[in-house]
Amino acid sequence: MGYIGLFYGTQTGNTELVANKIQQELGADIVDLYNVKDATADDMAQYSILILAAPTWYDGEMQADWEDYMPKLESLDFTDKYVGFVGLGDQVGYAQYFVDSIGVIADAVVSRGAQVYGLWSRKGYEFQASKGLANDKQFWGLVLDFENQQNLNDSRIKQWCVQIREELGIDAKA
Repeated sequence: MGYIGLFYGTQTGNTELVANKIQQELGADIVDLYNVKDATADDMAQYSILILAAPTWYDGEMQADWEDYMPKLESLDFTDKYVGFVGLGDQVGYAQYFVDSIGVIADAVVSRGAQVYGLWSRKGYEFQASKGLANDKQFWGLVLDFENQQNLNDSRIKQWCVQIREELGIDAKA
């Protein structure tokens, strides 16, 4: 068993693809993958380090499997847990709701004691509004746009994985 649990919801397969790439970057011995569609609260509770990955649909809607999982998530105590986020969205087509889902999830876990790692700069993105912002300069975590900036996804994933390795003190792969 790895020591980071990466929980994702996916409709089109993009978030699952990102989850697999993060696992590949950090190592399968470090990261265990869970589709929230099949995950229990106990699955999440066993990890002290988590990555929560969610796309945002249309006008700020949460992906269906994450919406169903929220009551489980809200039943957990996140005290002494470190949580990173990955959000997928469309900054052009839905500029007023860009990556809102990670903001909703972040609010839920931070209010239950989570410590956040992996904040990501908003530089390089153009949108009108986002619940995915932790502050004026940073998103709650890695943000990817498959619709408008797909060519940047792989480099952003690699850069974020280097960043969180440093923040969490994880040795680089040999």
